[in-house]
Amino acid sequence: MENKIDYKKALNPAQMEAVMTTNGPVLVIAGAGSGKTRTLVYRVAYLVENGIPPESILLLTFTRKAATEMLNRAAEIYNEGCMSVSGGTFHSLANQILRNHTDLIGYYNGFTIIDRSDMEQIITSLIPELNFLKRPPRFPKRGTIANILSKAANLQEPTGQIIAKEYIQFTTYTNHIEKLGRLYTEYKRANGLMDYDDLIIYLRNLLSDNPEIRQMIGQQYRYVMVDEYQDTNTIQADIIKWLVDEHKNIMAVGDDCQSIYSFRGANYQNMFDFPEQFPGTKMIRLEENYRSTQPILSFTNAMMEPADKKYTKCLFTKKQGGIPPRIVEADTEPEQASFVYSYIKEKIQTGRRFSDIAILFRAGFHSFELETLLTQQGIPYVKHGGFKFLDSAHIKDLLSHLRVVVNREDTISWMRILTLIRGIGQAKANKIIAWMRSEGIMPHDITQWPGKSKKDLNLLRPVADLLYILTTKEISPRMAVKAAMNYYVPIMEEKFDDYPKRQKELDQLLAMAEYHDSLDSFIDTLILDPPASTLDIEPEQGKKDMLTLSTVHSAKGLEWPVVIIISAKNGKFPTPMALKNPFTLEEERRLMYVATTRAKEELLICYSRKDTRSWQTNMELYSNGPSVFIQSVPHDLAVHENTQGRRITSFTSSIKYNKPKNRPASHDHLYNSPRKDLPQQENSKDGDREAKDISTGERVMHPAFGIGVVARFVDNDKVEVLFKDAGKKLLHMKYTRLEPVH
Repeated sequence: MENKIDYKKALNPAQMEAVMTTNGPVLVIAGAGSGKTRTLVYRVAYLVENGIPPESILLLTFTRKAATEMLNRAAEIYNEGCMSVSGGTFHSLANQILRNHTDLIGYYNGFTIIDRSDMEQIITSLIPELNFLKRPPRFPKRGTIANILSKAANLQEPTGQIIAKEYIQFTTYTNHIEKLGRLYTEYKRANGLMDYDDLIIYLRNLLSDNPEIRQMIGQQYRYVMVDEYQDTNTIQADIIKWLVDEHKNIMAVGDDCQSIYSFRGANYQNMFDFPEQFPGTKMIRLEENYRSTQPILSFTNAMMEPADKKYTKCLFTKKQGGIPPRIVEADTEPEQASFVYSYIKEKIQTGRRFSDIAILFRAGFHSFELETLLTQQGIPYVKHGGFKFLDSAHIKDLLSHLRVVVNREDTISWMRILTLIRGIGQAKANKIIAWMRSEGIMPHDITQWPGKSKKDLNLLRPVADLLYILTTKEISPRMAVKAAMNYYVPIMEEKFDDYPKRQKELDQLLAMAEYHDSLDSFIDTLILDPPASTLDIEPEQGKKDMLTLSTVHSAKGLEWPVVIIISAKNGKFPTPMALKNPFTLEEERRLMYVATTRAKEELLICYSRKDTRSWQTNMELYSNGPSVFIQSVPHDLAVHENTQGRRITSFTSSIKYNKPKNRPASHDHLYNSPRKDLPQQENSKDGDREAKDISTGERVMHPAFGIGVVARFVDNDKVEVLFKDAGKKLLHMKYTRLEPVH
């Protein structure tokens, strides 16, 4: 059969080998920028073109968006049949399979999927059952408990073992946390709930314990491909083993050098275990890079050379030219910010756009000084990392009204719905929920509660009317969201001052609901694959020419012509904890590799000699030198200099410095030079305002949030401040106190 697609023209020899090896186990070791996505896309097209039914092909990725984009591209190069390929995440696959076999996993009436914040809320509600006379002051917070329980589930290790290894400060409470874990499991089962970890654990168990189901699914999916295999955990690796037990037609694509999610339970050892799990594995290396120049690749290759365990590969490119990476030492963090700002300004003057440039950092707070300066100078930027759409109170509120229709046992959502109603507190809500569950009451019959007064009846009737509308069979997900909004928006406007912004996000739920035929499918998709950034809910933002600021974790998979890595020093990148733990240090090296390989044409790495955490404290300053990963690269593979352009021939050793008594005058312009073209704050005339006169760009102190910088004034009585630890906050001047910091 003659192929319609010219694979030889579209692919290099290694990619072509991966595309055309369709039977048996294949492990593709795909270096950064080596075209792994292209390889997967063409393999989908090749399989369909050669007569494989699209429905028998399964493409597993770590986001639904990634799978959709790959299948769209495959459809473009071959035909629409590629869109019938099953593409999605491990969790969406688990959801699909488990819903067809709920009786075998003990969820006879189906289940509702809960997210991380739901998990934390349940944990909080269960703590009283530990019977503390008084909650101990050092008992871990609910987020920490959720981390412990989730990690134990993902790693399939006892909770006590996780505490002993990673949370030694809480070993006193091991028995209490283990009991919480048992209570949490019982609660989920009783309320028909599953969290993210449950989905893949139940799927693994279903496949391993039921050969007939394994056989049926193996016959359904004859060709399986897994993207980002280095980010799978042990449970997901087991799922893959059972999925292809019938035929062994599995292709895993990944890069062990880009495994950076151990905190989620990812196990890059899966890459090395694959050939043992699947004897006869064909290994293919993709080493030709299509992203970066050779000087950048030479630098990144050398940085990974000392890695403790890796598949050896050497990235190269056929691109000609390129400039070596620059490594710039600043004296202090403000000087680092000032240099980066000047560098960006220089790039813009030479024809770059803001959107060509990304500033990457290990942790969100590392960009504080730079954000301060960018805000003062009016530089447009978008920051990635830490966006949690589903954690927003207004999104949770609205979705709760939909979730109880899908699962009327969902106690968390019922509590949220009822306590939104003015006049109904937690105690009364608990009584109503207990009555509904014991009597099997339908959601819209809530007004029949026997304990109601006339006042309660009036309070419950509007929500009962909404729930009646939502339970009609003809209602589409979009109509359901619209009806819920009509009910909820007036509550939201009373509850939140910034309701116009929240309204826009609710409007996005309407758009998302358009693509679903049923309410339960809409809710499942939203929980399993929520928007990952503000660009997902405000796509128009992506069309603006804006600088990108991002944590390295959030930058994975992306690329820019110019990449600037800041705070690349010991104690920040890698972290202090990593410097004490060889395993963690290796992951930090991989994280730095991910950061450096985002650069296409220019790579700038900056660090400050002195760690000036706060000018207002008595903390000492330290000179740590650049990151150990930078120091491991041969000196001649980069240009080393200070902010004045003087070449550095050797790295600074660790020296302890005494903190200066006052902030250096040379850095005052970074904090106290307000923009002339922005509105200045008028003097306070109301007598109620506690803060002294401040202006845009000024450094201020807040009693709760600490030090920040005034970003802008909103109306006559509000100010937006960028705080180092708390991020952006909109404050009412009438009810807050901001003191200028000099």
